[in-house]
Amino acid sequence: MDLKTLLRERSQEAWNTYMPGISIDCVVFGFHGGMLKVLLIKVKDQKLWGLPGGYIKKTENLKEAASRILKERTGAQNIYLQQFRVFGDLDRSEGFFEDYEDTLWHKQRFISVGFYALVDYSQVQLMLDDISNACEWVSIDALPEFMMDHQNIFDYALATLRRQLNYKPIGYNLLPEIFTMPELQKLYEIILDKKLNRGNFFRKMTGYDILEKLEESRKGGAHKSPNLYKFDLQKYETALKNGFKEGW
Repeated sequence: MDLKTLLRERSQEAWNTYMPGISIDCVVFGFHGGMLKVLLIKVKDQKLWGLPGGYIKKTENLKEAASRILKERTGAQNIYLQQFRVFGDLDRSEGFFEDYEDTLWHKQRFISVGFYALVDYSQVQLMLDDISNACEWVSIDALPEFMMDHQNIFDYALATLRRQLNYKPIGYNLLPEIFTMPELQKLYEIILDKKLNRGNFFRKMTGYDILEKLEESRKGGAHKSPNLYKFDLQKYETALKNGFKEGW
């Protein structure tokens, strides 16, 4: 079934089910193969890529809706979600539906609440719904052309993530449970898009007191086996709430 037919069939149900005039767009970040990646979708019969998103049920809280939308798209639960901006420019999406009748739910003017999400790449099982024909992880350094205003939404999400990295911890949702300090530093460098001094990074991260050093080290390689760490989840959650005093 083509996109037009699907949307026309679902329009009346949407009027009955969802809050009018408001939607959600999610920028989902994952870390894999030494690259920061973002989850993108391609809607049926369209050439451009977009961010996963959806609408808010009349019975849902805002964050509940964002969690549901991402669970339906990725299968992932307990996702770190951060609301970062509202997007409400006139005609931000109307051009996408210019060939549709004005009564179509999806053609109405929507103000979109942007969330960015940090997920464990290995725990995500990408799923296609019946209005999409592609759902893929893409490196932030090799982004395709976006539909609607999704490039703008992505840019704001990445800028927000970089800014918040100065006073909030990250890593728990992006790295494996056990990791080395160089792996954590690499993640920070990729997100910040700059090199960090190894000694300064070590002192700051240990000074934040959110890491637990493990007794064992990683085996293999010609050099000294690196120490292994994991996050102290209780202290990590406290740092998320209260923030850091020193940035990067």
